[in-house]
Parts: sequence; C-alpha cells; structure tokens
Amino acid sequence: MPASVTRWSRCALYLLFMLPGLTLASWVTRTPALRDGLQASTEQMGMILFGFSSGAMLGILSAGRMIARQGANRVIRIGLLGLSAGLCVLAASGEFASAWCAFAGLLLFGLGMGWADIAANIEGGAVERAIDAPIMTTLHGFFSLGTLAGALLGMAMTALQVPLGQHLLAVAAFSALATLVLIGHAPRASEQANGQPGERHQGFAWKPLLKDRRLLLICFVVLAMALAEGAANDWLPLLMIDGHGFAQTAGTLIYLVFTVGMTLGRFAGAPVIRRFGRALTLRASALIGALSLALVVFCDVQWVAAAAVLLWGVGASLGFPLAISAAGESASHSDQRVRLAATAGYLAFLVGPPLLGFIGEHHGLRLAMLPVLTLVAIAFVLASSLQERERLQVA
Repeated sequence: MPASVTRWSRCALYLLFMLPGLTLASWVTRTPALRDGLQASTEQMGMILFGFSSGAMLGILSAGRMIARQGANRVIRIGLLGLSAGLCVLAASGEFASAWCAFAGLLLFGLGMGWADIAANIEGGAVERAIDAPIMTTLHGFFSLGTLAGALLGMAMTALQVPLGQHLLAVAAFSALATLVLIGHAPRASEQANGQPGERHQGFAWKPLLKDRRLLLICFVVLAMALAEGAANDWLPLLMIDGHGFAQTAGTLIYLVFTVGMTLGRFAGAPVIRRFGRALTLRASALIGALSLALVVFCDVQWVAAAAVLLWGVGASLGFPLAISAAGESASHSDQRVRLAATAGYLAFLVGPPLLGFIGEHHGLRLAMLPVLTLVAIAFVLASSLQERERLQVA
C-alpha cells in the first residue's frame, strides 16, 4: 500500500463519506414535519426541494475549478461545512415558517453536497487506483450507512416529537465537529497523482468525452438510477404517508427500510461485481429497481409496497458508484470523466423534485413515480447493450 494511503487515512475517508448521508437523511426523514410547519402543498414542496437540486448542480459545475486550485482535501472540508450551514438555515425556516428560508437552506446544503461529493469521489477514485483495489462501492456503502444512521435518528426524533429545529441544529454541530477532526487524517492521493493545488488548472474538455459511447451509455444508466435514488430521498416518506395511508412515524420507518436496502447493496457490491462484472450487475440492479417501483406504484397492499421499498433500495444502490468507478478507470482525464458521470447523476436530482412534485400535486405521488419507473426500465435495456459491448471487447 502506498505510504500516502495508510489504513487510518482510508478509515478517515470512509467516515467522511458517512457525513453527507447522515445530514441528508436527517432532513429527509423530517420532510413531513417541514411540510406541515410551512403549510406547503405537494407542488410547493417540489419547488422547495428544487433548492437542493439547484445547489447540488452549482456545486458539481464549480467543483472542478475549486479542486484544481485548492485540492480535493480542502474542497471536501468546505463542502461538508456547507452541509452543516445549510442545516442551520433549514432549521431556522421552521422557526419562521418561511418557504424561502427553507429553499435557501436546501440551496446551501446542495451546494456543499455538490462540492463534497465531487471532491470525495475524485479522492476515492485516486485511492482506488493507488492501492489497486475496488473500494468505490464500499465508500458509497458508508454514505448509505450514514443515511441509515440519519434515518434511525430521524425516526426517533419524529416518535419523540422533538422540534425540527433542535434536531437539525444538533446534527449540524456534530457533522461540523466530525469534519474538522477527520479531514486532517484523510488521504491526498489525488493531489500526488495530479500535482499540488494551483499547479494545474484545466477546463472541462467535453468533446473528447462525448465521443466515448460506452461512457455516455454509463452516464444515462446512472442518470436513471440516480433518479430512482433521489426520488426516494425526496419523496418516500410522503409517498408512503399520502399514497399508501401510513402514519407519519411508519412513513419514516419505511424510508429507513430503503436506506437498509441501499446499505446492503453497496457493501455487497464489490464481491458481486468481481463475480459477475459491472455490466451484468447494472442490468440486475435496473431490473430489481423497475420491478420494485412497479409494486410501489400499482400495488394497493400496504405490506407489499413497504417490502418493495427494500428492493427499491437494493436496485438503486450500485448505479452511481459503478459509474464513478468505471468513469475513473481511464488513465487520461480521469477527473473529468468522474465529473461527467457525477453531473449526469445530478441532472436527475435537478429535474426530479419539481417534476415529481407537479405530477404528485395533480395525480398523486404514486403516479408521480411513473417517470422514474420508465427511465429505470430503459436503463435495464441499455445495460443489456453495455453487457454486449463488454463481451465483444473480451472476445
């Protein structure tokens, strides 16, 4: 193992991946409380959630310049502290019953998420190449483990009727403290591979990347799978409460089930990928995601819909880390390939909330999941094409 990537530095990176998941699930599980406090309609909630998507896309698009000038390690710190600041503003929105304040809090949260996500994935890809071992699905497994912890905490806070503001402020303080403690121990493999911050600054060369058909195919699949993940993060508690008639605590518990599926899928991902290959794993993930979404949309039996959520999590779990890992395999422009794959995923987060909110307002949240189901089904078909390309390359 390279001296720059010690066991302790990898552990620090794993834990840093947990923090975005923890903070994300903390406010997602409280979206019913946020909606009730703001007295917002489903369509209005879609626009409020659009703040997160917009901020995330701004973070994605600006992360490259920041990383080139300051290094991935520093951008991870800035991004994670931005998550804590966003939670503080979101907590204040509940106190003032201000939808605009909630939008601003989620915008800031999304901006920090975009910065931290791109920088952490670039660093993770560099570590993966430095130690020559697949760790990307494990890193994203820790993100999902963070969402599981956040969902458990959110469920407890909901059951105990802890005010939204107090809950979010406590999570923000813990996340900020953990960031400051861990970041100094995190690896700097990307800086050693690409030069120290400030030594390089290159624009995003889209044209060469857009000629890579395999990369574009992967990007579409990850867009569909990211939409499946993002739809659950944005709407699952409300979908279970409004669409299937569960109580508020039960709706939060079912979101917890989704995070369990995501966590299990990602921690099991590395051996599955080694055994069956990326293309077949993507195909199976898309199929599981499509079937589980169909049950959630069309089945009226509560326990079946709740059980399908577990499979929804398993199906959506591997799309994003698989794309990041595959995109970063190239020896040239690996950082830019990672950014393109991540941007494709975040396009789903950008378009998803307002679109699904609009459909949900007029036709119900269950039917609002139909576009998600359709794209995941298309991803299954395209993943078959990707598998065929992989076979031809081997032959």
